[in-house]
Amino acid sequence: MTSRKGNLMGVRDDVKVLDATIRDGGLCNNFDFTDEFVTELYKTNIRSGVDYMEFGYKASRSMFSEKDYGKWKFCKEEDIRAIVGDNISDMKISVMADVGRCDFRADFLPKEESVIDMVRVACYIHQMPAAIEMVEYLHDLGYETCCNIMGVSQASMNQVEEALGMLTDTPVDVIYLSDTFGSMYPESASELAELYLSFAEKAGKKVGFHGHNNQSLAFANTIDTLSRGVSYLDATVQGMGRGAGNCPMELLLGFLKNPKYNLYSLLVFIEKYMLPLREKVRWGYELPYMFTGQLNCHPRDAIAFMEEQRKDYCEFYKSLLDN
Repeated sequence: MTSRKGNLMGVRDDVKVLDATIRDGGLCNNFDFTDEFVTELYKTNIRSGVDYMEFGYKASRSMFSEKDYGKWKFCKEEDIRAIVGDNISDMKISVMADVGRCDFRADFLPKEESVIDMVRVACYIHQMPAAIEMVEYLHDLGYETCCNIMGVSQASMNQVEEALGMLTDTPVDVIYLSDTFGSMYPESASELAELYLSFAEKAGKKVGFHGHNNQSLAFANTIDTLSRGVSYLDATVQGMGRGAGNCPMELLLGFLKNPKYNLYSLLVFIEKYMLPLREKVRWGYELPYMFTGQLNCHPRDAIAFMEEQRKDYCEFYKSLLDN
């Protein structure tokens, strides 16, 4: 491995923190957040010095019924503006669009007509040509763009290198290493981060990290990839996210030494809004998510296990071993 970039006591000006609470956390409650919750989180993120706030998905309204989900599954322009107005702040607004699950040509306005600043294109490695088409289209509309490559822990190194080579020939601004299954350890996450950086830095692009907490390693993986040169860091308040959740924002802001980040404002929000929410919605480390993380497989079976309120952990573990 190469030497670490900076040190634990220093400040790196290239670091950007992205709050994905509404987007990844929305997978826990069908995106059913009150306007008050989202508005207060928006204000909290500004006070806390967060660089980007991701409001949710731009999902296809022809594929997904609006009556089955909260508004942040679709992130209509008018819904975001109802929260942020013209967003007269230094914090930027982000949304995510899944390859094959969005109508990107119909649902995105030109950037000058939108309050959205950045679009993150999410894809699996076999969807790279479609992701590149989206990146190029959204870049031409004027947006900052990211590509979040999901499931790379199941891909071969040749596939990862081919995908990175394809992306560096596009106008994408940030390439995200995503620990989709929560299967990575700091050593493996950092090795992949250095591979991403070796491609991205030559092309003048940044690298981000998005962790899942199946093995209680999302924070450790985030700061270890940061130390290797990754600069865009995803986190969610109290780790709220699909299944085992994500890197907790309070851990990340408490770790970063840049005085622009303010932990106290976030604690006020947690006390008033997150603690009541945790009484209604369940997320975070649980044995079934540990199993899927250790076995490097998608957490969908673990999520179903939890929703059925099953307790036969041994039988579930054996069923995963049989797959």
